[in-house]
Order: sequence, then C-alpha cells, then structure tokens
Amino acid sequence: MRGLEQVNMPLFQTKYTADPSPLVVGDTLFLYTSHDASPEDIPDVNEKSSAGFFMYDWLLWSTTDMVNWTEHGAVASLKDFAWRSRENGGWAIQTVERNGKYYLYAPLHGHGIGVLVADSPYGPFKDPLGKPLVWDQSNWYDIDPSVYTDDDGQAYMYWGNPHTFWAKLGEDMTSLTSGVTKLPHIPNYQEGPWFYKRNGHYYLGFASTCCPEALGYAMSDSPTGPWEWKGYIMKPTQRDRGNHPGICDFKGHSYVFGQNYDLMHLETFVHHERRSVSAQEITYNGDGTIQEIPYWLDQQPMKQLHWLNPYQRVEAETMAWGFGLKSAKMGIENPGVVADMPTSTGKKNMYIFDINDGEYIKLRGVDFGKGAKQFNITAAATGGCTICLRLDSADGPVVGTVTIGKTGGVEKYRSFGGKVKNAAGVHDLYICFDKASGDVRLDWWQFKK
Repeated sequence: MRGLEQVNMPLFQTKYTADPSPLVVGDTLFLYTSHDASPEDIPDVNEKSSAGFFMYDWLLWSTTDMVNWTEHGAVASLKDFAWRSRENGGWAIQTVERNGKYYLYAPLHGHGIGVLVADSPYGPFKDPLGKPLVWDQSNWYDIDPSVYTDDDGQAYMYWGNPHTFWAKLGEDMTSLTSGVTKLPHIPNYQEGPWFYKRNGHYYLGFASTCCPEALGYAMSDSPTGPWEWKGYIMKPTQRDRGNHPGICDFKGHSYVFGQNYDLMHLETFVHHERRSVSAQEITYNGDGTIQEIPYWLDQQPMKQLHWLNPYQRVEAETMAWGFGLKSAKMGIENPGVVADMPTSTGKKNMYIFDINDGEYIKLRGVDFGKGAKQFNITAAATGGCTICLRLDSADGPVVGTVTIGKTGGVEKYRSFGGKVKNAAGVHDLYICFDKASGDVRLDWWQFKK
C-alpha cells in the first residue's frame, strides 16, 4: 500500500468513517463523523459480511494544519440515548457550539432525532431531554440534522430524507419554537443537508439524488427559503454510491468534506457500507456560487497550513496516513455490542495497536529546524518491534532506529529512545515498523534537539 498517501486518499485509516461534520473552535478544526463498523465489530456473525449499515457510535478527530489529524475516539454512542430500542442506526450527526456549550444532534434511525450536550467538544455528552427532539412516528424521514445559528441569534435545524424539513430552535438549543415545515422539493435533493451562511448568502449543501449520489447545493436569501438549485460541488460518479457534505471556512480557506469507498476498495470491490471521509479545498465565485471540484482521487492532497513541531508531545494517533493500524481509548476495548459500550467518556488518552511488519505512520511537513538528536516514544508491549525513522518516503533515508521491548504488560508504558542523525529542515516523517511480535501499543513520541 506504499505511495497511496501521495494522492488525495481518505483522511482516516484506523476506522471506517462517514457523514463528516466540521466544527471550528479557535485554531482547531474538529471533525465529527459517524462510524461504519468493521467486520470484527459486528456482533451478529450472520451479518459480518453484509452490505448493510452497522453504526453504533460517533467519532471525533482534530487538526490544526488540515493534513495531520489526531484521533479522539468515540465521543458518544447509541447507549447515551436510554430511550432508544434499536441496537443499530447511529447515522449522520452535527455538533455546534453556543454560549460555551456543545450540542450534538443525532438521528437514531427509526427513532427520530435526539440531542446531547457537553461543556467541551470532546464531551462527555449527556442527554438533557430523555426523549427525541423530533420524531414523526408515521415515517422514517427524520435523519441527518444540520443546525446553524443566524446572526440575530435564531437557530434553525434542517433535516430529512427524501423530503427537506426545518424548524426553529430555542435559545436552549434543545427545544423547538416553531412547527416543522416541509419544503417544496429542491431539485436533486436526496438527504444529508448542510445548512450554513456565508457573506450574506444562505447555503444548503446535500447529497444529491441516488444513485450514484453527488454533492449538490442550493442557495437562498432567507434562512427558510425559497431555495434555488445552483449545481454540483462534485458531480455524480460511478466510482461512488453515496456522499454527504460538511462545509466550513478555516484559517482563510474553505473546505468541503464528503465520503466514499476508496479505503475499502484497497481490499475489496464487493460492496459493503464501509465508507471513509475525504476533503478538499473549494472556491467561491463573486456571486457566492461554488466552483465545482473533481472527484477526490483526481485531486492533489490538501495543502498543509503550517509545519508540525516534532519537539512537542505528539500523540501516536496523530497521522496523515496509517493504513493497517488500529486505535483505541485506554481502558476501553471498543466492543461492537451496544450494551457493552460505555456512555460518553470525554477526552481520554489513546493508543495505536495491531502493528505489523511493513506498516508505518506518516506525518506530513515535519519541521526539524537545525536538526534533531534524539527520538523517544512511549509504548507498552508483550512482545516488541523495531521502529525505523525515515524521511520523505517509506523507503527514504534512515535517520534513526528504536527497539521496543517487553514492558511487563499492555498497561505498563515506558519510554524507548534512540539517537537521530541527519534530520534537519522540513520533511515528511515515516515511522516504519519491522520485526513486530506480541501486542505493541504506542502512546506518544517526541524528538529532542
């Protein structure tokens, strides 16, 4: 799989992700996603090879440079909604901030839309209502909520498949202050609305008519419409069966996030709902319309906004590419059965595991300055592995090696180090693994000058 990270592949490789929801907080972009279960996480043995949706929790990732992402694991799961009766159906969420609180709007397929609230973007999230915020029990249309607070303080929620609905939210963000309005059909609308405002224009991005789906959008002069179809952000393609937009501005750039099957296609073209999130920069025209972009794989990887500092603590789950590796929160074994999942835990330390020979972690744009002299990594192991530090490619020049040995258990972490030579200036860093045995878990690493 070497070299794939040089093209615009999906952002995350440790898990299957879908339904991206960006949220900018200060100098950090948080990305919430839904989570398509891997076969080993599906409890029903008869369903492990099914093409259906198996979605139990929601994940969080963050970045400051748009190319190196830190994973934060599950921020919430179906278990956080005690009133649900299904053990599946954790579909597309959106998280927004208001008055220092973070509100996570979640569809529980077949059970309407619920809301969770937290004091931090990491959680822990709690259910303040104990019931759905919206649920028309006569149908299953209530999915894919999108929330935006306008300049006058009025918040709106849009949602729905195959129809588009909206309602006003109260200042508490957990109540409706209007009835539910069903809009006239917007051309090519299917599902997954993304509602926002930019430079006086209201936008509704969405997954266009299936199948294959694309990323389309409409514009309006009012937060409640009427909406005018404007075209595609990304046209339909037979390379994809579905899509779902998340759109934001960050550090002077505009980005669209969506989903595809490109990561799964590295292993199989037999269809399963195992999706992955990709992203790309977009450009607005003078009249507010969005310039169409090519399919994800037909574009160059995104530009890095700033170099990574290797002389500070860097979590092992921070990466630009890490295909084949897995991740977990410490003390949580990530069971696939909802009943055994924890409720929202908030920010917890994570580790990388399932390390095999030939795998590696890539970090883009690492600024070593005048030169690094030492590399240390904190790990726990029942076996061991050799880490080879390379620059610019997985076969690039070696600047250091570290041997990880047994620590006495997977909960016993200690530091392993080695000398570094000829690591100066800005380079991509490849942390390559060899001679792996037993269970090796990586916590964090740091270079020293």
